[in-house]
Amino acid sequence: MTEARPGVDGRSAAGAASAPPRPDGHRGGAPADLRRIGIDPDHWYPVAVSRKVHRQRTFAAVFAGERIALYRGRSGKVYALEDRCAHRQVPLSMGVVEDEILRCCYHAWAYRGNGRISQIPYLPKGCERPPRGVRSYPVREAFGLVFVFPGDPEKAESAPFPVLPEFGSPTHRTMTFSRTVKCHYSFMHENLLDMNHQFLHRGVLGRIKPELLGYETGPRFVEARYLFVPAGGRKDRGAGLLSAEGFGGKDRPDVITIRTEYPYQTLHDVPEDAELPAFSLWAAYVPEDAEQRTNHAYGLLMIAKPPVPGALHVAWPFIRRFTERVFAQDRMAVEAEQRAWDEQGADRNHEVFPLILDVRDVLRSNGVPLPAPQEAGSGGVPSVNGHGAAADGPADGAVQVPPEPRPADRRQP
Repeated sequence: MTEARPGVDGRSAAGAASAPPRPDGHRGGAPADLRRIGIDPDHWYPVAVSRKVHRQRTFAAVFAGERIALYRGRSGKVYALEDRCAHRQVPLSMGVVEDEILRCCYHAWAYRGNGRISQIPYLPKGCERPPRGVRSYPVREAFGLVFVFPGDPEKAESAPFPVLPEFGSPTHRTMTFSRTVKCHYSFMHENLLDMNHQFLHRGVLGRIKPELLGYETGPRFVEARYLFVPAGGRKDRGAGLLSAEGFGGKDRPDVITIRTEYPYQTLHDVPEDAELPAFSLWAAYVPEDAEQRTNHAYGLLMIAKPPVPGALHVAWPFIRRFTERVFAQDRMAVEAEQRAWDEQGADRNHEVFPLILDVRDVLRSNGVPLPAPQEAGSGGVPSVNGHGAAADGPADGAVQVPPEPRPADRRQP
């Protein structure tokens, strides 16, 4: 349940009522350092672009330090196995696909898609095969991506899956992004949600005056609405084409709605006086390493086709160039934030924007604490999927930082 409260721009914003202290101690004491909070594995995460997982071939994927071997069988179905042979631990992603079976490249042990061992070629008659093979992961293919469920497999069927009606629609065309970014996934959520950083893009978007119209927040989401008002300056051609200006529109304000719905993020751009978005973005930031200081950003940019047939096809290279320029600038900034965290050993940010303070709350309360560095260095790195990772509170030795300063109008009395 939400209540109205003043926004930082003087307009009325909507947000959650003051919440009682939570287990992370955010309301009553020092919060856990968000950069030491791992992403919750009990969700569907993309780990590959479908077209890169070829039939009768393997693909080496990763989630938060867990190596995953994807392979596509002769039938076209994709399977996901723990990327190690139960025999000598050689990566199965180096193996050979035979119909629906994956065979290790070393001693030719063969595995079914459920991880069970189907054959050990040289095993003497009368000897039993090992009772267990390797872990398998639930897999789903959608939107041109391969998703796996790295958490408790019993939860996979009931876990929410992204719903993207624009994808595959004849009225839209989708641009897919797949990039590695050297930062904690939380920096990505903050970057997109906090549109006050448009000064960074002044050479691409021109001068933009973002105005926060209001926002809502809850236990698992934060949604903000901005009015983007052009204020002159040189703009990349692709920016206008993306927001429909180059298709017969004009340089007019846009209403941009951004939502972090844990663990995904979406953005919708609706030109002023229009009813439908000119484009929509869906994004997921998937940690690659066990310490989660690197993530792989998967994005689906779904662009509405203009009335003129073929116009979007002509504009496509300009839009791609524009989006790549914006992404490169954002990546420069968030990677710099991560380097500062690494150098300082803690989060020394002095955040003043209530919206970002709220999204940090959402990411903290829905994530899982990462093991402390000394734990990660003893006997291997625990994973965050319940196989050796802490699950109920900050790991021993985790850095605690002082509460983030809150503006005076943060909560209504």
